[in-house]
Amino acid sequence: MANTIIMPKLSPTMEEGQISRWLKKEGDAIEANEPIAEVDTDKATMEVTSLDAGTLLKILVGDGANAKLGETIGIIGEQGEDYSALLSESANGAASNGAASNGAGNAEEKSAEKTASKEEQPAESANDKASVSESFANGAAQKNVAETAGRSYDAQRPGVEEDAENSKSQMPDSKSNGGRLIVSPIAARMASENDINLKSIKGSGPNGRIIKRDIESALAEVQSPKPKVQGQEAAPSFSASQVQGASAYREENTSKMRQVIAQRLGESIGPIPTFYLTVEIEMDNAVEFRKQINASIPEADKVSLNDVIVKVAAHSLTKHPWANSSYQDKTIRFYEDADIGVAVAIEDGLITPVIRAANRKGIVEISKEIKEKAARAREKKLQPEEYTGATFSISNLGMFGIKEFTAIINPPEAGIFAIGGATPTPVVRNGEIVIRNIMNVTMSCDHRAIDGATGAKFLQTFKQILENPMLMLM
Repeated sequence: MANTIIMPKLSPTMEEGQISRWLKKEGDAIEANEPIAEVDTDKATMEVTSLDAGTLLKILVGDGANAKLGETIGIIGEQGEDYSALLSESANGAASNGAASNGAGNAEEKSAEKTASKEEQPAESANDKASVSESFANGAAQKNVAETAGRSYDAQRPGVEEDAENSKSQMPDSKSNGGRLIVSPIAARMASENDINLKSIKGSGPNGRIIKRDIESALAEVQSPKPKVQGQEAAPSFSASQVQGASAYREENTSKMRQVIAQRLGESIGPIPTFYLTVEIEMDNAVEFRKQINASIPEADKVSLNDVIVKVAAHSLTKHPWANSSYQDKTIRFYEDADIGVAVAIEDGLITPVIRAANRKGIVEISKEIKEKAARAREKKLQPEEYTGATFSISNLGMFGIKEFTAIINPPEAGIFAIGGATPTPVVRNGEIVIRNIMNVTMSCDHRAIDGATGAKFLQTFKQILENPMLMLM
């Protein structure tokens, strides 16, 4: 019996997911508990596994498209099984969801879905079933066309391109849709990477969408230029400026990670009463301390200055419980260990892998864990428990030449360090001007849990240990 494949809840904060890619094609056999697709959640790429064994009969939400929790993304069943009833149910469910969220703007969608519903009655022949599938595909493709100005980068469901190939001549020009360009994400990326003007491309996808095949054709033409006619002069490579009006622009679907970053930081800077404390730290002894460690360990295990900073921060937090706490409305939660979130920049934004109980780990162990988790973070392979639940965070931009900045608190944590670069600076010591490696550290504090004096004392301890790392033994 055919069953639907729904979008599962893959992380604690997930409300919808974006299909990164399907691991199976329509018609492929699937074993129970076998991964069938990869889904981008707010912070990671997770695998969707099939609960049943069978054949992947239909993909309803394609690569790059979003689906809410519980929404049908595919259909699984026996080879050749009639699944038209499930298609009709999925279409009706999408219609009711659209009506609840889109209001007056869904009149046309209802009409289209009503027509599709009439067509999607149980089929009596293979031709009828094909007609049902094609009707649903075309309806879904039309529904995915963005109604915003500019260019839409909604992803195209697999299978639509094949249908579009058969009816290419009936598709409108990509520029005729109200002057807007409709472009699939992969086509937009390929055009950008190869400096191709999308306005010169005629889309062959549904509703004139520019798809991957169109960009590949354009690239083939560029790589195989037409032969020059003998005696014909080459056209000049310059022309008069044709720029008129406002600049063209494009719109891309916001990734789930970027949406969550915006939401969480919006929650932070508004309701959280934040103040900032900045301190200058001489890093010469810390630099020497790091050199001594690296001199006694294998090359692959070399530690960075940031690894030392994480360890010192964790050690200092255990001495100042209020800095290692979080405000819980009617209570203050004090944490026994220092779980340090280390900010890592990835393609879609920022993620903070958590080093659990960093106060009880050595610097070399911390270094290995940061490297391993940072690598998996860039591949979107971290599990939710590996990037949530930190008690304090550290953001280091010193490697980018940033001297000083302020960081935004990641709720419900009460503080975060913004680490600048350690640069040679002239300072006065014992009446003489000497050169020291000075690093600026700014702490953002949640005033509901950390008072000014509390934050200052914590920073003082952090500064003292970094300037004399042997104090960690005390």
